[in-house]
Amino acid sequence: MNRRKTSISDFGVTPLSVEQTHPFIEKPYPKQKSFVHLKMKFFKWKASLTQLQYLIWVGVFLIVFFTYLPEDGIAQAATFTVINGAFYIILIYGNISFLFPRYYERGRKLQYAIYTFIFLIGSGIIRGYLIMYLDIHYFAMKPMPMKPSMFVYFIVAGFLTFMLSFIFRIAIAYFDLKQQSEKILVQKSQAELNLLKSQVQPHFLFNTLNNIYYEAYREAPRTAKLIERLSDIMRYFVDESPKEEVSLATEVQFLENYIALEKIRIRHEIELNFVKECSPDLRLPPMLLMTFVENIFKHGIDKSSSDNKIEISLLQKDGYLLFETRNLVHDKTGASEHTGFGIENLRKRLTLLYGTNFELNVGNPGTYFTAFLKVPVA
Repeated sequence: MNRRKTSISDFGVTPLSVEQTHPFIEKPYPKQKSFVHLKMKFFKWKASLTQLQYLIWVGVFLIVFFTYLPEDGIAQAATFTVINGAFYIILIYGNISFLFPRYYERGRKLQYAIYTFIFLIGSGIIRGYLIMYLDIHYFAMKPMPMKPSMFVYFIVAGFLTFMLSFIFRIAIAYFDLKQQSEKILVQKSQAELNLLKSQVQPHFLFNTLNNIYYEAYREAPRTAKLIERLSDIMRYFVDESPKEEVSLATEVQFLENYIALEKIRIRHEIELNFVKECSPDLRLPPMLLMTFVENIFKHGIDKSSSDNKIEISLLQKDGYLLFETRNLVHDKTGASEHTGFGIENLRKRLTLLYGTNFELNVGNPGTYFTAFLKVPVA
């Protein structure tokens, strides 16, 4: 005999789901920021120079206010606090922002002393008159007449405040210098990080090219050699070109690698003569010789002709390096095409590097285009 199992629904009761019995499982309470988190965020906050000065003056006003408050009441304490605080600001910033930089720092010390004396006397008299007038007419229970001796107190107090302005100025200068130093350190750290990043990517590419080189060397040694030259050119751009000076041997190797890669694009063989009569240890700015060679392959080569002649010479003479290139001029090329932005940019760079102590000439005498450069070397 089969007996049906009794379920809770038979008694007219609807079973509750997990979502109904535990709604907090589906809708958790939002996370609240803890007090410790807010406290840490507060201590990480760094005030600017202007914000710091505002905080200092708020503190000064509060100290003055609570000094007057026990004896004078709220209204009188607030009035005298505003007047005294305003004159403190006028005395301090009047000196560090106007008198001191305008007269003392420009060597006009006598004028500085005279204007400072007038400034202190005038501000002391005005401040004393305001305070005594308000005290006599509005606050004093038993008003006392103004006396000249009372003004002496305010003038002397103003002089002491004026002296504090020099300490205030030193503190501002120190804080400003400290902020600039921190900013420079942050920029330096960021620059170092960016440099490391920029070095990782090219060197990864160099390693990849080396792997391709070893793979190609077994099948096509000539192609592998060209890959090696390309790798050397890229390494020159990354490691050598940012330097102020490189050795002449490094620069010549760069030119030879560039020429070898350019010759791939030319159908016929090029008649090239590269004369080097100079010390390989000479130092010169990087990429200084590149413009002439690049111009030859951009404007001085006819890819469809078998008659392409290039002459390059590097000579050392009397403390100068003489660099000259000559290429055969074809019908479709001329001197105007050779003397473009590259030559003009090179002339500007040479002017920045050597002033007038260099020689740069380009011309088209006869059937050859000639470019000549003379720079001092050590």
